[in-house]
Amino acid sequence: MTLLAVDIGNAHTVLGLISDGEVGSHWRVSTHEHRTADEWAVLLRGLLGAEADDITGISVCATVPAVLNSWREMLARHFCDIPHVVVEPGVRTGVPILVDNPREVGTDRIINALAAATDFGGPAVVVDFGGTATTFDVIDAQGRYVGGAITPGIEISLEALGRRGAQLRMVELARPRGVIGKNTVEALQSGMVFGVASQVEGMVERIIGSLGVDVADVRVIATGYLAPLVVEECRCFTDHSPWLTLRGLENVFVRNSK
Repeated sequence: MTLLAVDIGNAHTVLGLISDGEVGSHWRVSTHEHRTADEWAVLLRGLLGAEADDITGISVCATVPAVLNSWREMLARHFCDIPHVVVEPGVRTGVPILVDNPREVGTDRIINALAAATDFGGPAVVVDFGGTATTFDVIDAQGRYVGGAITPGIEISLEALGRRGAQLRMVELARPRGVIGKNTVEALQSGMVFGVASQVEGMVERIIGSLGVDVADVRVIATGYLAPLVVEECRCFTDHSPWLTLRGLENVFVRNSK
């Protein structure tokens, strides 16, 4: 089986082909709310090329309702002969969601929790470094989703500084020479890299303290396309799983296609 797993985020859409549990070809494209179903179909077939003929299933999660509607239309019109699962309320994930309103939780966060519980076990903390938001999702020892936290993402924070700071500007997201910047560019990079790393370590420490478990028993997993920027600067991570969301989408497809 070759599964096309699609994670539609606020800024980017990540697509990957999964076969025998391994992620092969993968892409990251901009998420445009006004892209039509036909435009998505053209883009998708252009990315897949000859590999489109190998796809036996499609699994999709989205945090942008307008884009999800376009994907539903595209799947119905252009890929109607391929079984697909769209993650939404009512879809079986196997993860109990212990929050005030489960429908408010982003599907990508539930998928991350499923993948973490399946691949690593609980208790676990998943830190997803997206451009718009950095999310913290918590799974207890029984594999239940018990909540989390959301902070501004690295990219959106840097963009806000560039727009609102009279003497600041956009800079490359890269590790500076040291924590003490010798110029404005390095100072901004230091804040983004080391500042976010310190924030993550502090949040993870507080989360584990709230769980009331021994820190040695908790798996702390980094994921998201910006994770490589800061993961080496954090002492709290036990694992780096770049394709955690796609692996979770694979699990959901298997659960719902039986």
